[in-house]
Amino acid sequence: MASMKRPRLRAVQACPGFTLKLTFVNGQVFDLDLNNDIEHYPGLKPLRDAEAFAAAAISNDGWTVEWPELDIQIGADTLYLDALTQSAPDENTLFHQLARPVWRPRSQVVAALNAPSQSPASQLLHRTGFHR
Repeated sequence: MASMKRPRLRAVQACPGFTLKLTFVNGQVFDLDLNNDIEHYPGLKPLRDAEAFAAAAISNDGWTVEWPELDIQIGADTLYLDALTQSAPDENTLFHQLARPVWRPRSQVVAALNAPSQSPASQLLHRTGFHR
């Protein structure tokens, strides 16, 4: 499976029961049940109509799923975290997946931030222990 720096979608398919079949660029596939979200969040209530829900489409080069006629968009990162949550066997497994520290040499982190080595961002990394 290819790595993915930020969740981005390759494909989306609206399925019966207000479920989205999500395929991410790294090959991961999830069936995400949106029933609770549609009931809970006022901005998603128009998706209760099955015909409207079926109009789900990828937009912004895979960074969002949208329903253009309803002016509703959900980011791929939100969908990915929700899919991980739903697919985790229990909340402890999910916590360990999301909280697992990823160690990077300070030079890589500073370079990724595009920050000079003595910048406030670099100094913050040093104070928080990300300097090794």
